[in-house]
Amino acid sequence: MAVEPRLGRRQAVKALKRELILDAARRVFEADGIDGASLRAIAAEAGYTPAALYFHFESKEAIYAEVLKASLARLAEAVDQAVAASPAPAARLRAAALAFFGFYAANPRDLDLGFYLFRGGMKPIGLGRERDEMLNTALAAALRPIADAAQALGVTADAANLLMVDTFAHAAGLLLLAHTGRIRMFGASAPQLMARYVDAAIAAVGDGRGL
Repeated sequence: MAVEPRLGRRQAVKALKRELILDAARRVFEADGIDGASLRAIAAEAGYTPAALYFHFESKEAIYAEVLKASLARLAEAVDQAVAASPAPAARLRAAALAFFGFYAANPRDLDLGFYLFRGGMKPIGLGRERDEMLNTALAAALRPIADAAQALGVTADAANLLMVDTFAHAAGLLLLAHTGRIRMFGASAPQLMARYVDAAIAAVGDGRGL
């Protein structure tokens, strides 16, 4: 009977160590990017030896994937909470789109994390096919309420998916302008422009024009 409590404590300690490593890794990735980061630097930041990290993660790419996975989970939670408070399809679509935008507006480092922008600039970067597919699926799940709400408004599945992608692209562009300060040269507000876009998209769907 004493075995189960010991196993429970051991698992709790292991989970705590993983969280400490991931928190440390995020700080290292923010400072050095995925290219500049090393397992040695992550281990030092977490207070462990490099060898100890291998008990939890096989590579820095695996660690980055876990950090990004946690970020996408927080994003999905924010979108789901916004949608849950909006029963009508049009309200759900608006809530989902603005919650997606709002999450990254409030958490610019999560946007950098998602686009691999920590010191690396804008270039294609992957973490391996399986990890990339897992993370892409998580991002799609966070965006899915937009497409679901569009379909509930009567558009086809293809049109709903296009609206989802278009919303993602529009949000990403505005967030880039906002976080780099470029939006100021236009004397515009990124949140207001995002809301305007979403309202126009909903109106287009309601008119049967789709996007």
